[in-house]
Amino acid sequence: MPVIQQLPPIATGFTVSSEVVHKRDESEVLLTSWDSYRPDTFVVCAQWPVQHRFYQSRNGLHDPMLFAESVRQCFPLLSHAGYDVPFGHHLIWQYLNFEIVPSAMDIGSDPTEVELYITCSDIRRRGGQLAALTLHVIALRDGKHLGVAQARFTCHTPSVYRRLRGRYAGATALPGALPAAEAPHLVAREQDEDVVLSPTEQHDTWLLRNDTSHPVLFDHPLDHSPGMLMLEAARQATHAHAYAEHAYPVKFESTFLQFAEFDAPCQVTVEELPTRDRTQRRTEIVATQNGEMAFSSLVTALVGPPLP
Repeated sequence: MPVIQQLPPIATGFTVSSEVVHKRDESEVLLTSWDSYRPDTFVVCAQWPVQHRFYQSRNGLHDPMLFAESVRQCFPLLSHAGYDVPFGHHLIWQYLNFEIVPSAMDIGSDPTEVELYITCSDIRRRGGQLAALTLHVIALRDGKHLGVAQARFTCHTPSVYRRLRGRYAGATALPGALPAAEAPHLVAREQDEDVVLSPTEQHDTWLLRNDTSHPVLFDHPLDHSPGMLMLEAARQATHAHAYAEHAYPVKFESTFLQFAEFDAPCQVTVEELPTRDRTQRRTEIVATQNGEMAFSSLVTALVGPPLP
């Protein structure tokens, strides 16, 4: 983890609304306040609930996806509040890499307060508007390292986005097209509606489930599989591959290559990669649609003895 020096005070200046993080449900807003203390440099505060209805705790630790979603909410927050991007513009993920410190992810009796120190680089503008941005994030909890992240996304006006999406602009999932859920216990879930993978006859291979009625992953209408769904698929595939062992993902290196559409099966596969550390398992998760790779993620997970 990087060394942090001369950090500013915790952000107290500006509160965060659901609209500015592209959420409809106020209860799903993890960010609480933000401020800027140098050009292209920000501090954002987040609060994680003791128990989240979807990003659920396991073995006394917060779900690593809470950190991913906190970083995800920084995309629109800083675009709108920090760089004056109008509402209605579209953000497209290119990559998201993050790593957490497991010892900082323990759950207490009160909500967890997190500070995100963010520097923006490789900023590109088109016609005076933000066109692309890279975020470098250092997260602290009680002054101690919790995690780091780096992410890049592009920003498009509604008209440019419609041209990019073509016939898929405004697309919706087909009624009755949702495949059966994998057994929840295999993917560290408790109920079918939170499972994003469907089993196939092939080993370590699933189909992606786009349940557009899901209150968290599809909090608002989308015309493609959202980035957090793809990350959750990688997380669930990691658990399924490591079944019978306790697995806790701590590092994701994810690339979003193209949109995953609703009108064709999206196949998710996992392959184990070599590692010299017996306490870790490294896997590569790939999502393929129509013969082309849509998403890939290298996931490192801590593994323990078989679960009872």
